[in-house]
Amino acid sequence: MAPRRDPRLYQIAVLAGLLVYGWAWLGFDITPARAGLLIVSCLATQLAWTRLCALPACDPRSVLISALSLCLLFRANDPLLAVAAAITAISTKFILRINGKHLFNPTNIGLAVMLLASDRAWVSPGQWGNPAWFAFLMACLGSIVVTRAARADVTFAFLLVYAALVGGRSYWLGEPIAIPIHRLQSGALLLFAFFMISDPKTTPDSRAGRVLFASLVAVGAWYVQFRLFHTNGLLWSLACCSMLVPLIDRWLPGPRYSWTGHNPLLPKDVSHASTAVARDLHPDRAPVLAG
Repeated sequence: MAPRRDPRLYQIAVLAGLLVYGWAWLGFDITPARAGLLIVSCLATQLAWTRLCALPACDPRSVLISALSLCLLFRANDPLLAVAAAITAISTKFILRINGKHLFNPTNIGLAVMLLASDRAWVSPGQWGNPAWFAFLMACLGSIVVTRAARADVTFAFLLVYAALVGGRSYWLGEPIAIPIHRLQSGALLLFAFFMISDPKTTPDSRAGRVLFASLVAVGAWYVQFRLFHTNGLLWSLACCSMLVPLIDRWLPGPRYSWTGHNPLLPKDVSHASTAVARDLHPDRAPVLAG
């Protein structure tokens, strides 16, 4: 059977297309220079950690996904904050690991840390607008991506639970149906659902675990947004619920995800020390740190 095509290539293409669309038609308030700074900073951080950990190769694909996601969501007037966000996002993949998996989605934790660290950094969720046709476009593009990445279950479970909670609250309050529909017609919500929570490397390994995880994130996001009345409920909920993934994997075990569908061994000429570090960081012993 032919090897599965790497789904990260689809993610990179879709995210890059959304960024170009934002520049051309939506008037995104991030300049190409700032986007370039974020991308270069992410790639440089990945390369630095690859050399520090003596890993055999530096894989830019997952890094580009994180970098493009930061370009779409992160905003700061100070370019140093953009660099800090990039360094934080990529470094957590190497520093915060349990059982060979990085604990947090890099983009999510990079955004969360910068929002906590500085009042001069923010997330720009309203830049997408709410046209139904654009929401549908993002859903279609995202559906292609998560299906290729075999993580459509977590995306659709999250959207189903979150939509039920938002709709149920409006029904309880007697709000017209146009209000919950308007709240769900958000490009930022779909970007989160299809490109952030669906990260195969930070979601639980089993399908039952992923559905549970998605439901917890949806409940947490709804609570932060509609009970605590804080912004960025999606980001805060995912950051908190990600810490439960090791427990979910223990209670509901499943096969570990591999981007390419196979787990090649490290090259024989890799030193013993490098092999030990690489196996600790990436237990399926792939010759590059994928994810």
